[in-house]
Amino acid sequence: MKKVRILILLMVCVVTVNAQQVVLDYFDTNGTIRLETEELNASADTLVTVFHRKDDVVWARLTYRIIDLRYKQNYQLYYPEKHDDPKYKSLFRIILQAVQERMPIYEAKERKDQPFTPEFSESTRIKLKELALQGGKTIFVANDAEGQQGELDDEESYILYYDSVTNQMIFNPSRYQNYVKNQIKYMIQEVIFFDKHTSRLHRQIIAIAPLQPDRATSTDPMLFLRQSIKFWVLYKDLRPYLASNYISNNGNEQKRVTFDDFFQKRLYTSYLVGENNIYNRMILDYAKEEQSAKKEQARIETELLNFEQDLWEY
Repeated sequence: MKKVRILILLMVCVVTVNAQQVVLDYFDTNGTIRLETEELNASADTLVTVFHRKDDVVWARLTYRIIDLRYKQNYQLYYPEKHDDPKYKSLFRIILQAVQERMPIYEAKERKDQPFTPEFSESTRIKLKELALQGGKTIFVANDAEGQQGELDDEESYILYYDSVTNQMIFNPSRYQNYVKNQIKYMIQEVIFFDKHTSRLHRQIIAIAPLQPDRATSTDPMLFLRQSIKFWVLYKDLRPYLASNYISNNGNEQKRVTFDDFFQKRLYTSYLVGENNIYNRMILDYAKEEQSAKKEQARIETELLNFEQDLWEY
């Protein structure tokens, strides 16, 4: 009798384990490759983040980098150019979707103490009517939240506009194609820090800013770069959207990663444009010539590499 009870218990355990394990077919019901959209959306709601205690972080350095989508390693962030591709989205299309769903965005406000460092507060958060700039070259909103008309009167020239009747952000696909082909650069604010608890040097993207050179007018390289910043987006706000979208495949349809994986694993390439320092200036503030700027970039990159290497004894 005792053996029978043990056998029944084992059978129940096996059934329970099998019931909890979901086995997905590689192909969906139509016989095509399963894109796992629902699974991705579910996982995006429970994103895993590593907790770093403040007392464990003994060294940190804030840097600014440019991700240029013209580099081959970054092509996957640029494509597809179409807004309605059934399988994939570009990085800018994902950002547009997030803005359309009211994700907070912040202006590139210069401060006296840190002329380049963005400030993420309610005072710098961009309101809907402040997105109405001009010319179909950026993200547009027709009305503000109170239903007041923006300065522009042609909604057809907007990529995004606010409909005061439905209280929705409306996406205008006819203007998207003309704009997105020139959206080829992004700036990221990244912190590099050493956690003594994990004994590792970590890198974490704090914010992303699309760059729009069309709005810049200065001939000074640094001012031109500052004027090109369209707005800042906190990575933690954008991350659920990045984690629920696969990046365009790069020759291997089976080895697909999400945008979040792409950034977390640093599969992109970028170049340094500055760091926070006591002088409150970026590289182009004092290295105006191309060769001197490249030397300064190499110097800072070498410093960061040497710091990591010097942490250990061989």
